[in-house]
Amino acid sequence: MLKSKPRVFPARHLLIVLLLFTLLLAPALPDDAFASPDSTYLPELIDQGLRTKLAGEREWHLLLHYRENLLGGYTSEQDDPGFFMSPDGKTDPQAELDATLKQFFSEELVGRSRQPAQCAFIARYHWLRERLQFDDSRLPKMACERFDRWFNDFEAQSITLIFPSAYLNNPASMFGHTFLRIDQRGQTEQTRILAYTINYAAYVPPDAGIAYPIRGIFGGYSGYFSTYPYYLKVQEYRDIENRDIWEYRLNFSEHQVRRLLMHSWEMGNASFDYFFFKENCSYHLLALLDYADPSLHLTDEFLMWTVPADTVRLIASKPGLVSGIAYRPSRSNVIRRKRESLPAHEGELALRITQDLGELTTPDFVRLDLTKQAFLLDLASDYLRYRVEATDASPPELKERNRAILTARSQLRIPSPEFTVVPFAKQPELGHKTSRASLGSGWRNDDTFEEVTVRAGYHDLLDPEVGYTPDAQIELASIRLRHYNRDHQTRVERATLANVMSLSPIDSVFHAPSWKINMGMDTIRFGDCQLCSNGVVNAGIGAAVESHWLKREVFFAFAEAEANYSKAYDERHRTGGGSTVGVLTDLTDRWKLMATGSYLGYVLGDKSDDIRWLVGSRYTLSQNWAFRLEYNHRDHDNDVVFSLQAFF
Repeated sequence: MLKSKPRVFPARHLLIVLLLFTLLLAPALPDDAFASPDSTYLPELIDQGLRTKLAGEREWHLLLHYRENLLGGYTSEQDDPGFFMSPDGKTDPQAELDATLKQFFSEELVGRSRQPAQCAFIARYHWLRERLQFDDSRLPKMACERFDRWFNDFEAQSITLIFPSAYLNNPASMFGHTFLRIDQRGQTEQTRILAYTINYAAYVPPDAGIAYPIRGIFGGYSGYFSTYPYYLKVQEYRDIENRDIWEYRLNFSEHQVRRLLMHSWEMGNASFDYFFFKENCSYHLLALLDYADPSLHLTDEFLMWTVPADTVRLIASKPGLVSGIAYRPSRSNVIRRKRESLPAHEGELALRITQDLGELTTPDFVRLDLTKQAFLLDLASDYLRYRVEATDASPPELKERNRAILTARSQLRIPSPEFTVVPFAKQPELGHKTSRASLGSGWRNDDTFEEVTVRAGYHDLLDPEVGYTPDAQIELASIRLRHYNRDHQTRVERATLANVMSLSPIDSVFHAPSWKINMGMDTIRFGDCQLCSNGVVNAGIGAAVESHWLKREVFFAFAEAEANYSKAYDERHRTGGGSTVGVLTDLTDRWKLMATGSYLGYVLGDKSDDIRWLVGSRYTLSQNWAFRLEYNHRDHDNDVVFSLQAFF
């Protein structure tokens, strides 16, 4: 049998089969896939942008974070070169607009996020598309799947400004903090803790140490935007650092929320030199709000420094901007308020339960009704959780004890009773403004004087306390000019670089130490020198207790060290230590009094000692006005001054 001859496929047929096979395996292109752009369209868009002067418009400046220079021109506050499409983009808005338009025609990956410009800088793209009416057939729109997933995951309905109150034990948080929460559709007040946040902060290496405040003040760190779940921020601020949290829901439209999120997406490609007093957490968040609603002009209000409490005060002052305010108390304040609501013996019982679970079977506990038992078990659990969070290396038995208390609590099978926590410090917008000026007159030894004092910030123990952390003082950059009438001498009487004090009343649950630090210059009478400048560095550690004999009193004591430098001393310096005791008391809601007494002995340099006392009283006239009367005694030097203070 003859074998049949094999059939030969013509070459052109083989090519057709291979082409069909390739097409079958190739993925389908999306409808909005990036087609080839029309290169002749770019000059038309650039010319149109020039004719309409887009580079000079406020929204373009907001997108690029341009600020006008004192001598003309513009400079962007943004410091990451990858944020600009033009080499001159940091200082030339027109060059940046032209380069951005050019980059929209390219699929080149740009920015830290490594995406095409249409997606990496999506707010710019949408704004220019709207203003220049892009022809999609000549400049096709790219698919930005990463942004779409990110945006859709938020399911954003509204924006809330979050303000955790001041926390003196962390330099980065001494003035409070602000960040934004993105509220989802369908969330309730109980489930908003699951929302996501937009936060701006400096990146500080773990080993920053003492260099942190110095580099933070002078822009030595870079600041970045980030997104975290809100419950993690609540855990950090409310539970670990024991800071009250205030929430200000903003009355933004759906369009404004989208604009804010688009610009936030762009900020993933940005970094800023972080300045602790100016370009900080609050300032750059305000820039996001300004772009969401360009009529706000929030950042324009802060030229020299930006204090978080001032930004909250500004936002709250804008008519219709805040639609609601909510309060999340710190764990320590929850404990304090719950304990205040109980008779003393029941408060002591809750504390004993944390130490001995056998208290749950005693008649003192068993005879209580179930609602009160539930309340005491909740309070005991709060105690233990506070101690666990407050201690880096908490004993394992604390957690075990808390689990046992929670088990006993679950066996009651009733819901926790409603309990409203009244804040110790009211919301920050009700407080005085953070800068202060005062006019005063008085008597020193055998002379009279007039004086003017200006303080950049922030708050001292005798200032009106509404809206501020109780028993905490932060004074920065204060200078007092005084004119003496007998000698016709005008001099700098006192200059304060920083004067910080934290009084933390201790009791059976709370054991935080009190502390203080003061750096500056004052005027002394010493030896043959009647009015001598005296450099001061003072630091102390101590304790405070609280009572309610009159209204509220805080008694405190410090062990302290001090170094002085002045031409009045034999060796121009002296160093020593001693102690201070004092009391801070509210006489009425408007009237406050503080009295202190100190003894310091100097053993190095000029060997001498000081006995000092101070009595100060403040009466509040209104939110931003107060009277103050002070008496200072130092060795043979006596000083009385009466002043009118205005906060601005």
